[in-house]
Amino acid sequence: MKRPQLKGKSFEIPKRLIYEAWGKVQANGGAPGVDAVSIPEFAVNERANLYKLWNRMSSGSYFPGAVRAVEIPKDYGAGTRVLGVPNVVDRIAQSAVAMLLEERLDRSSPHHPDQYYCVFSPNMPPVIAEMCHPLGGCERDWL
Repeated sequence: MKRPQLKGKSFEIPKRLIYEAWGKVQANGGAPGVDAVSIPEFAVNERANLYKLWNRMSSGSYFPGAVRAVEIPKDYGAGTRVLGVPNVVDRIAQSAVAMLLEERLDRSSPHHPDQYYCVFSPNMPPVIAEMCHPLGGCERDWL
């Protein structure tokens, strides 16, 4: 009887991408989220924290935490609005995903100079598919 082959990670996420996203979050600064971990506190165990995030994202077991609600004044002084402040680790994850998607979808990317590629599955909502092409929708069938 043949044994099942062990697979690697569910998603190929370069560790370098997580580190670069951490650099962006550090540069932007910002307040801690609901977990009360500030950027300097996260940096104390930087290597372990980044590895844990990379491992969870790569294996598909990452789930973002709750956000801290902060009331801020509206632009024109008519009351306040609620702003959600994510945890530092969630900000890193968001930055990493944004960087990865921008690289794959950006028309000016050196990897895809002539067109947008549809990198989504047929099970994705149509509104996401429309983001794939500047005119809405893809010029070819789903990949």
